[in-house]
Amino acid sequence: MHIHILGICGTFMGGIAAIAREAGHRVTGCDTNVYPPMSDQLRSLGIDLIEGFDAAQLALAPDLWVVGNVVSRGNPLIEAILDAGERYVSGPQWLSEQVLARKWVLAVAGTHGKTTTASLLAWILEAAGRRPGFLIGGVPMNFPVSARLGAGELFVIEADEYDTAFFDKRSKFVHYRPRTAILNNLEFDHADIFPDLASIETQFHHLVRTVPRRGKLVVNATEPALGRVLARGMWSEREDFLSPSGWHLDRVEEHADATAFDVHFASLRLGRCRLALAGAHSRANALAAIAAARHAGVDPLQAIDALAGFGGVRRRLEWRGEAGGVAVVDDFAHHPTAIATTLAGLRERLGAAARIVAVIEPRSNTMRLGTMAAQLPDSLAAADQVFCYSGGLGWDAAAALAPLGERAQVEADFDRLVAAIVAAARRGDTILVMSNGGFGGIHQRLLDALAAR
Repeated sequence: MHIHILGICGTFMGGIAAIAREAGHRVTGCDTNVYPPMSDQLRSLGIDLIEGFDAAQLALAPDLWVVGNVVSRGNPLIEAILDAGERYVSGPQWLSEQVLARKWVLAVAGTHGKTTTASLLAWILEAAGRRPGFLIGGVPMNFPVSARLGAGELFVIEADEYDTAFFDKRSKFVHYRPRTAILNNLEFDHADIFPDLASIETQFHHLVRTVPRRGKLVVNATEPALGRVLARGMWSEREDFLSPSGWHLDRVEEHADATAFDVHFASLRLGRCRLALAGAHSRANALAAIAAARHAGVDPLQAIDALAGFGGVRRRLEWRGEAGGVAVVDDFAHHPTAIATTLAGLRERLGAAARIVAVIEPRSNTMRLGTMAAQLPDSLAAADQVFCYSGGLGWDAAAALAPLGERAQVEADFDRLVAAIVAAARRGDTILVMSNGGFGGIHQRLLDALAAR
């Protein structure tokens, strides 16, 4: 079958493309952002890419059009598809019908930690010889790709609550029908499509309704919003983490290259885990992955051993280099809670005496709207110095960060931002860059400028 994917260069749709190609389909696609690295990755798979959404692509005459949620009404290609009465589906629907219907799906949902937890889970299953398929919104260091079909019955998916397509406003994850579902956490996000937290809780309730009776919900017991979701109805087995009666941990030790902690289930101590990730949120993610893997038949001791070999995820506290005695670290954090937990994890690893220079780009749809601007000062409190790029924002970042006083500096010009950071950085500092985009290649710009000063 020939499928043509609209919005192919997004992480999710690019993963769909890779899986479809592996399944033997002819795959082509289009997007407005056809550039490396995704363009190189797709072309290496033999996938032809077209820049833009012009209606002339109708002449490709694929058997099926797969539409990403980046495409809206008014897009010239989708208008031509609708006028011609062509057959089209969303990416999540295609994945559900063509791949997941034959799999034991392990879905990882939550406002934060989906990518890392899904990567941890996929690696545990891989180390156990289960050869899982997966589709993850990032690139795990242990795998050369972010998505694959897999050779076994298991499939791990990062279950996003964002909407499915212009014609299907349900969350993506309602299509996945998991047998195992991790509910990691839940708070307000995606202000461009959800009016409040209650509306997101409703979508999570819809996800819970799709888990079978003999399925399992692996639930963060410390999250009140998840408690409200499950109070609306629960028909499956439940297993909690961060709970004394369920999965919990103690005897935490931070080392230069790893965190060590004991893993318990209820009153039973299972073993000591060594994990090359920092912070309490990373340890919680590991507990959730161990619990989900156990439901799929992997012994917890085997899972604990596997986690010692986990290499992390690109753009999650990823060390990008050092120059002039200053380290540059990259992270995907873009929500105030994620910013705070990322800083806390780095602080835990570096120690109280270390200087951390935080650099943020409020780029997500929610942050661009300014919905959470008031939360930014508290989320950045653990940083010694803060720089914010305000280019393109419609709200006053300087006013929002005013509670931080002289610790915060806002720049609307990218070159001035880089120069200011370099001027402020001292030998021994760690610069933590946080953005959900490429941020203009700022990491290398900083390293080059630090080396030259």
